[in-house]
Amino acid sequence: MKGRRKQIVLGALGLVVVVVTFAVVLPRIASYTDVWAVVKQLDATWLLALGAAVVVNVITYAPPWMIALPGLRFRQALPFTQASTALTYVAPGGGIVGMAGSYGLLRMWGFGSSDVARAVTLTGIWNQLANLLLPVVAVLLLALDEESSPLLTTVAVVGAAVFAVAVVLLALVFWSDAFARRIGGACQRALNRVLRALRRDALAGWAERLVHFRRATVHLIRRRWPWLTLAAILGNVTVFVVLLVSLRAVGIGAGEITWVEAFAGWSLARALQLIPLTPGGVGPVELGMTGILVGFGGANAEVVAAVLIYRAFTVVPTLLLGLATMAAWRWLGPKHREEGVGEPAGNQPGG
Repeated sequence: MKGRRKQIVLGALGLVVVVVTFAVVLPRIASYTDVWAVVKQLDATWLLALGAAVVVNVITYAPPWMIALPGLRFRQALPFTQASTALTYVAPGGGIVGMAGSYGLLRMWGFGSSDVARAVTLTGIWNQLANLLLPVVAVLLLALDEESSPLLTTVAVVGAAVFAVAVVLLALVFWSDAFARRIGGACQRALNRVLRALRRDALAGWAERLVHFRRATVHLIRRRWPWLTLAAILGNVTVFVVLLVSLRAVGIGAGEITWVEAFAGWSLARALQLIPLTPGGVGPVELGMTGILVGFGGANAEVVAAVLIYRAFTVVPTLLLGLATMAAWRWLGPKHREEGVGEPAGNQPGG
């Protein structure tokens, strides 16, 4: 009952944030009448440019998962990433919901639980670490241009601290079999206390399972971390390009907002998406991005229009594609013999 009450409270709070953002705050920055007047001026050339940027962005969703989960092919990875990302847009919880959904969807296709858990872990780690580092990169770029943003600097400092702690914890987890065994044993004991209170059967073998998981994960990272990193960088760059094209499409030129300033606003929005208050960060992302871009000198109506266009072109296509592919999920999955589902990660070709 407590858990349900908490979910209701968080859901209500998220709804309030969304309503206040779009019904109160954004209209005070620029009236929707003015914003719509800007949007109506978009010509066919810019719409085609936005469409091309979105297509490239959608395509770059697939490679990280193909690298982290040997046996997953592009024709499955593409609809899978759209479906799993769509889950983060329709359910509160953000990345946690997306990771749980990713695990369930891939298990339905017959991939082994350990292989899926490893892929979910690695793609999640790479993505979250990138989001933490982006504000740091943005602050450095602004410093080179002799500019600054107090809000972004604060986010960058927090992100850098969290990044450092996360890296240390990950290094400890993957340091040795003995350490992994101790962590697995501790987790098993903690969960068994809860299970005993619920009068459920106790768990066993977690220590050795975590050891095996660690060995396979370290093996995969050693072989594929450069490609995983490159794929993560490429994916982030293509998302940023959608924002940059949106800004230029509404008439905000480099003399008004440079690409570095645009990158700063975008990096702040990516960091705000880590807060699981609303699905997909709807509300905080728009406010944070609009605030920093207006602060850099962008005209209010044009900035709000660009931000809403960017959000529409990055959220709506994935949401529609993801929901559509769920209906045909089992038929989109790999054939076991043809695609190598269930093969050990270390035996996959192309590593």
